[in-house]
Amino acid sequence: MVLLAAGPRASTGTTECWNSCQRHVAERGQRARVCGSCLSGGRVDSWVGSLAQLRPPPRDALLSARKDPDWRVRWAAVRVDARSRGISERRLLAEWVASTPPSADLDACLTAARVAAESQQSSANFLRDAGARGADAAARVWARREAIRQALELELYSEDVGARGPALTHLSSFLGRKPARVLLDAMGARPETSDAIGAAALMSVASRQRTSVGRLLLEDARPADEARINRLFAVYSRELETLQPELTAAEARRRDAAVLSLGVYGPLARKELERALQDPDAKVRQSAARRLAEAEGVSLAAAAERSLERRDAALSRPWLEAMAREKGCAVFLMGVVGDTLQPAEVRGQALEALADCRESEQIRVERLMPYLRDARPELRAGAVRVMGALSVRRPEVLDATSRALEDPAPEVVAAALEVVAGQRQSTRGDTAAELLGSDHPVVRAAAARALEVVGKAAHVKVLASCLREDPVADVRVAAALALGRLGGPHAAAALSDAVARDADTHVQHVSREGLRRLGFRL
Repeated sequence: MVLLAAGPRASTGTTECWNSCQRHVAERGQRARVCGSCLSGGRVDSWVGSLAQLRPPPRDALLSARKDPDWRVRWAAVRVDARSRGISERRLLAEWVASTPPSADLDACLTAARVAAESQQSSANFLRDAGARGADAAARVWARREAIRQALELELYSEDVGARGPALTHLSSFLGRKPARVLLDAMGARPETSDAIGAAALMSVASRQRTSVGRLLLEDARPADEARINRLFAVYSRELETLQPELTAAEARRRDAAVLSLGVYGPLARKELERALQDPDAKVRQSAARRLAEAEGVSLAAAAERSLERRDAALSRPWLEAMAREKGCAVFLMGVVGDTLQPAEVRGQALEALADCRESEQIRVERLMPYLRDARPELRAGAVRVMGALSVRRPEVLDATSRALEDPAPEVVAAALEVVAGQRQSTRGDTAAELLGSDHPVVRAAAARALEVVGKAAHVKVLASCLREDPVADVRVAAALALGRLGGPHAAAALSDAVARDADTHVQHVSREGLRRLGFRL
């Protein structure tokens, strides 16, 4: 047991739990039955609950545990003792506080203050229903408020990283002040070298409250706090700088993770989040939109409406994409589609986003049909995508796709090809292959992507020709992806040639991955 608790796999909580159990459980037989719970519990107080399984629970261990330096162990001991006596936990807590000599009651008062704070109550309210001695106990706790404040501030700046956030939360609740206010006041007696500790504690509180450090600070800032706030901003600015490489990483997954990390900074990361709104990956853009709305303290819908007021397609796109994942997306997006004051491109984006809205099935097809015949290609393309999100068996969908494949606007044809791929309309493989000869790169790329899903061996030759000869790198990338899926000797030869000869590194990379997928070792 000692080797397990002290080994490299043991968590900090397990080790602390083991040491705490060893301090307070003196009898060897009891240790063997109680301390083992540390391995499965992982919390410093995990062992205390196991005392309840002993009949009767050992009084000496419970009384000793009330003197533990960790308040969680002390509170767990009170709870187990209360259950064994058949009285409420609050009543026993109040009796412990009120019956302890004033010269030695700090641990008891501090425990009561922290337990009340954990319940998001003042100590007076928490102890109000604690029996005959509740009021006396509450008065004792308040009388010790300065000592409690000092103890919690000491833990706020302790070496134990995990203890700092809870200490700030509890101190905030106990004093009846906001966490940022408590931290700013505490910084007055601390050197600037400790600012990173306080900044991390506030970040822990922000994460727990599902808000941001920027909002916590800005909501409670006073002119007199400017110097201390600037000290915290300096810490957060350095942290934001370390995220910059991740925001420009080649992998979208890493960029998205970096955007999610920015959320806890809130308004302080506005510049980085606004830049992420233009990311080439839709998921990253959506994450940035959500984080920005949170930073502004408004709903995603309110932030999206604000962006739409500027009537700019480049600005509205990520917000519409994000709204497609929200409850009420169908009503919101159809409202944008029907807003004739918006540019056609914005309205088309709303239709395109509607294809990802789970509520799109609620929209009657009759409402979409006029947009399939609209004079503006942006709206026709968006309507095709929405129709494609409906059931493939509906004749209206197949008819809309057929007409769109012959549309004079390249963006409408590309939208139809996306529907072909998304619905796996295998009978349209030859049509997609023919469209690889389109004059428009957007159509050729969409055709190659469609063939990746509905293509057959007969289409490998035309895809191989596209990979060798198309002047646009995005089209060659799509062709390489399709060849990597379809396979065969001609596909492998074309991919190998692209690895050796293509001037674009992305085409080379995708071709190399396609060969690996086909079983070639490079």
